[in-house]
Amino acid sequence: MLVFAASDKGGTGRSVTSANLAYQRALNGDHVAYVDFDFGSPTAAAVFDVPSAVRGTADRGLHSYLEGLTPDPAMIDVWRQTEHPQLHAWPNQSGRLVLFPGDLGGGEFATDEDALERCVDLLLRLNGEFDVIMVDLSAGRSYAVDMALAATAHPRMRNVPFRWLVFHRWTRQHVIAASGLVHREHGIIRGGVERGHDERALRAAVRFVRAAVPDPESALWSQGSPAQAAWMQSCDEALRRLAAEHAIGDSVVLGVVPLEPILQWREQLITEEDVLATQIANKETLEALEEIARRLTDDSYWGLP
Repeated sequence: MLVFAASDKGGTGRSVTSANLAYQRALNGDHVAYVDFDFGSPTAAAVFDVPSAVRGTADRGLHSYLEGLTPDPAMIDVWRQTEHPQLHAWPNQSGRLVLFPGDLGGGEFATDEDALERCVDLLLRLNGEFDVIMVDLSAGRSYAVDMALAATAHPRMRNVPFRWLVFHRWTRQHVIAASGLVHREHGIIRGGVERGHDERALRAAVRFVRAAVPDPESALWSQGSPAQAAWMQSCDEALRRLAAEHAIGDSVVLGVVPLEPILQWREQLITEEDVLATQIANKETLEALEEIARRLTDDSYWGLP
């Protein structure tokens, strides 16, 4: 299954959350590919603690592959090449976790028919080799988003299941921006229909993930004044109304990731050791990531029978 990770703005937690989802699926036995299509900022390797590609790879990156400069893109076995202290050894019962990095330096580029065919070739190959393919797209209505829409509408891809996760923070600007990315004139839905997608099916394939969401009732905010608590509760209620008005309300939300202090300082994978041993991460964050990862393939959360 292809899972496209999109956001209208940067700083939404798209990359770090989708990397954590890929990690959770691999822990549970799936073979997972993480494809870095964030061409302007190919830094997914930093989340996986792979030092050789923190800014992308100097050899055979995805940009080079799509431009036809290399016949095969580089592959990084995360379990074997990570420097994350808890990921050195391939965990028992886990599946493969493979990163396909972007090019060092990056840069957005307009795609042509040849690049689209190479993209389709890659996605078909990965779909035959992996259980879940997480494709991290550049922010906004980017060339990467356009290419993903065109590729999934391609006749050769008609039998490949796909889903879209649209990430946003829990603020007015981010709610409005996420809705626009999906529903406005040049958004994912209309752009997909223009490329041959069935509108109803494409809408059913889109869900939203709210990231870095503060809980007004959590211990993290318990030291605030009563006035602050009341103000936060009022803001939360107003945002729920705004989200519903912009067609990204609770019924189309796949999950909510709480505000996690360590992720404000460092983009990283959240492990059980972070929660139970070192206690630097909150249990609620790990549980939220585990639940969203499970829901990726649970049809009941996607309006499917």
